Amino acid sequence: MATALKAGDDFPEGVTFTYVPYKPENSAVTACGIPVKYDASKEFKDKKVVLVSVPGAFTPTCQNTHIQGYIEKLPELKAKGVDQVIVISYNDAWVMSAWAKANGIKDEIIFASDDGAPFSSSIGWTLGPRTARYAIVVDHGKVIYAEKEPGKDVTVSGVDAVLAKL
Repeated sequence: MATALKAGDDFPEGVTFTYVPYKPENSAVTACGIPVKYDASKEFKDKKVVLVSVPGAFTPTCQNTHIQGYIEKLPELKAKGVDQVIVISYNDAWVMSAWAKANGIKDEIIFASDDGAPFSSSIGWTLGPRTARYAIVVDHGKVIYAEKEPGKDVTVSGVDAVLAKL
């Protein structure tokens, strides 16, 4: 049975995503690169991380409303002690890499794949086969904020809601 995360929970073990690390030789949007595993459970133990999930790369709300806020307010997030922002979607690692590059992101934010949505499914936060729209803040392995959007708007998972909880 899927159990949603809530403030006070430990971030679960065994959570991995895949992403294509930025390299100058793969900087073109059409350059593929090689996906690598990102061990979120391990990485989140010694960092303050904002994990943002969207239903799909290059989709109107995700692109124009949701992710732009995180890109624009990254300095504010860093000033509040955030070590890493990670954007996930059910899209594969190559699509997520292209989406990062299309937004001018190199390695400031990791755009990763929850390919097949295993993590999102494990917490019950999906939209059919897709990852749902949500935000989770993890501080050294402990969840301090976790909210899934109740509707189609960007409210509880947007950057302003997250900044208010940091």
